[in-house]
Amino acid sequence: MSKHRVLVVGNGGREHALAWKLAQSPELERLFVAPGNAGTAMWNVPISAEDIAGLVEFACREKIDLTVVGPEDPLSLGIVDAFLEAGLRIFGPTQAAAQLEGSKSFAKLIMERAKIPTAKWQVFEDSEQAKKFIHTIGAPCVLKADGLAAGKGVIVAMDKETALQAVDEIMEGSNFGLAGKKLLVEEFLEGQEVSLLCFSDGATALPMVPVQDHKRALEGDLGLNTGGMGTYSPPPIWTPELENTVMRELVNPTLQVMQERGTPFIGVLFLGLMLTKQGPKLLEYNVRFGDPETQVVMKRLESDLLPILWACTEESLSEIQLNWKEEVAVCVVMAAQGYPSAYTKGVPIRLPVERDLDAVIFHAGTGISEGQLVSTGGRVLGITAGGRTLQEAREKAYVLVDQIDFPKAHFRRDIGLKGLPE
Repeated sequence: MSKHRVLVVGNGGREHALAWKLAQSPELERLFVAPGNAGTAMWNVPISAEDIAGLVEFACREKIDLTVVGPEDPLSLGIVDAFLEAGLRIFGPTQAAAQLEGSKSFAKLIMERAKIPTAKWQVFEDSEQAKKFIHTIGAPCVLKADGLAAGKGVIVAMDKETALQAVDEIMEGSNFGLAGKKLLVEEFLEGQEVSLLCFSDGATALPMVPVQDHKRALEGDLGLNTGGMGTYSPPPIWTPELENTVMRELVNPTLQVMQERGTPFIGVLFLGLMLTKQGPKLLEYNVRFGDPETQVVMKRLESDLLPILWACTEESLSEIQLNWKEEVAVCVVMAAQGYPSAYTKGVPIRLPVERDLDAVIFHAGTGISEGQLVSTGGRVLGITAGGRTLQEAREKAYVLVDQIDFPKAHFRRDIGLKGLPE
């Protein structure tokens, strides 16, 4: 069996979880993470995720057999195209295929062509037209900046006044830059949200385990939208029948349309779903592993990750069998005080020794300063635990959270609660 040298690109909790899982592979010769964080220190290479030329040069020099891209920005910048041009194997969608996440309007056009159930929508480049449309459809409604806005370009307006304000905020304000030049307005869908990530080789897709994310900053799903305050898997609302419907009516038609366009989708196709009374509807696509979804997905993945990613790049995914642990996993995000608004950096953190193999501390926004572990970002740690039941997994996660010395850390105590029986 030949062994592989693997490079993971990115510096968040998702990349630590991917590196943690890849490091367990018997097929791994050597692992690198660029630029990584304090949790991946033993594998780190000081190259930014956006420095595509630097990453290509590094991969050529170090004879990297497979590169795995974590964040959306390098994908939208065309990292996959650059690597393929250099004759390097890379897991992720091309720049053209990455538009599924990079442009909300492009995504909606693909949904339309693939006849995928989604919310009624319209795209605007003129704020007055957008406001007119809002007067027509009324509230609640959802407003989205067309481009990438780090998971924060979505405003759910429960009344018309908020909706009209949001138009100005996204299109006229400075917060969203180019991402806000086009605005998507769509109807508000009711139901439970579930994320389903799928491995794809362009023709075949294999679903991972379903995940429920907690987007709001505060307990009880209140406060501002964030990049995610915690996740758990599987949500009890999910069934094998539901999974079959989603694969048949949403995932496979997407892959088919992308192939027909000449932009086949290889990588992780991530579906943000709303389970409505009329059945599952698609809220959005992401084109990469989610964060903090990846933490619970990797915790539950029994199969070796490396051959799965390799098969995606070889178009041989149909030969792969995915095995999952019969467990529930929970990830609690510990964020910096003030997140997702202005937050403090450089807070010293002390971690307990991880004794329980069922609980892992994934680093997100961490670094080392003068020999001390410190916070460097908004979302700082992802405390991830598995258990036979949701109750057990939650307890393990929060026991570990309470052992971490991270002054004024902001986290929610109700991650996974909505999955418990009433």
